[in-house]
Amino acid sequence: MAREQSPTMELSKLLVPAAVKVVGQFTSKKRLFQELGEIAAQAYGMQAAVAIDGLQERETRGPPGVGHGPARPHARLAALQGSVGVFVRLEKPLDYDSVDRQPVDLIFGLFAPKDGGVDHLKALALVSRTMRDQGVVAKLRANSDPAKLYAILTEAKAPQAA
Repeated sequence: MAREQSPTMELSKLLVPAAVKVVGQFTSKKRLFQELGEIAAQAYGMQAAVAIDGLQERETRGPPGVGHGPARPHARLAALQGSVGVFVRLEKPLDYDSVDRQPVDLIFGLFAPKDGGVDHLKALALVSRTMRDQGVVAKLRANSDPAKLYAILTEAKAPQAA
């Protein structure tokens, strides 16, 4: 169900091709979370309802937006052994109640073990750095093929934290 974590965190360790989708639009954040949960269930075998509940529970503590279009909803789940990700590119941006009040179109959902500790934080930092990289973001927005999106994400070399 979970992927093995390596000392150097890479998106290729968090994400599988089946967890990358392009979707036309969503009418609400709730519907987006349902889709993220369903993709996670198909790609990693987790229970969709548990994933959805985890995302919604985390969201009550404030929106995890990166700003300027990307978002990184995340949740800690008891049944996981390692962190896994789901990526969705929206054709039509969704009002997400982001900190910068901008709609989101690139969503990287992250699911981590409840007791994930430092690995969860490393994965979250990696996703955040990648989704703030304007070169990566521009390439993601310019492509609508899930295989190309997966390649862009997994080949991206996000700048290291200072």
